[in-house]
Amino acid sequence: MAQGDTYRVKVEVFEGPMDLLVHLIKKNEVNIYDIPIAEITRQFLDYIDWMKMMNIDVAGDFLYMAAILTNIKSRTLLPSHGQDEDEQEDPRMEITRALEEYMKIKGAAESLGSRDILNEDIFTRPVDKKMLQQDDSNVMIDVGLFELIDAFQRIIDKIPTSARLLFSNDGISVKERISQLVEILEQKRSVTFDELFDEHRDKSDIVVTFLALLEMVKIGIVAVRQHSRNGVIRLFYL
Repeated sequence: MAQGDTYRVKVEVFEGPMDLLVHLIKKNEVNIYDIPIAEITRQFLDYIDWMKMMNIDVAGDFLYMAAILTNIKSRTLLPSHGQDEDEQEDPRMEITRALEEYMKIKGAAESLGSRDILNEDIFTRPVDKKMLQQDDSNVMIDVGLFELIDAFQRIIDKIPTSARLLFSNDGISVKERISQLVEILEQKRSVTFDELFDEHRDKSDIVVTFLALLEMVKIGIVAVRQHSRNGVIRLFYL
């Protein structure tokens, strides 16, 4: 897929490979003690390929995790060499233990982060916390990078195959699109994810819009929340 100058800006990943693994575990609704390693490895590699295609900068730790998963997958296919199966440790336990530890640490961090901190907003623009919990008092939950990727993939899937991802050198840049989105959010304060992707917009602009959104999330310009009841993803200007 040829890419023009507009797409040479790299957007860094703001979540790590363990976050992707947790996302896949939840998405596939599997038990971490019985991970379908072949399928999870395939999906993990698919996400890496997709991020590279979108010009999202994939850090080396994603590739390292991919190598670990591939190695574990290979070991599950090896014969037991006469050893009692009960004495052999399941190769998947290597990643299971890592997931357990990561989820404990992340859970503790999120618990601490939810506590009120004295003067935590002293250097930032005040945020209307009621706004983040709007929509008839239904809970709004945080949305991570990989949930955003899934939501964007659904947008792409609606585009006719013949019109998908038509890149050009004279399209809008990520920086310019960020400025446009900031203007929109300054006026509306909040928009839905789908509103950003006008069906009449040039298809190449759709990709730039998504990259701009990721950059805005990374630098803290917007918060992304999902309605717990209807699943609608909204962006809130901070």
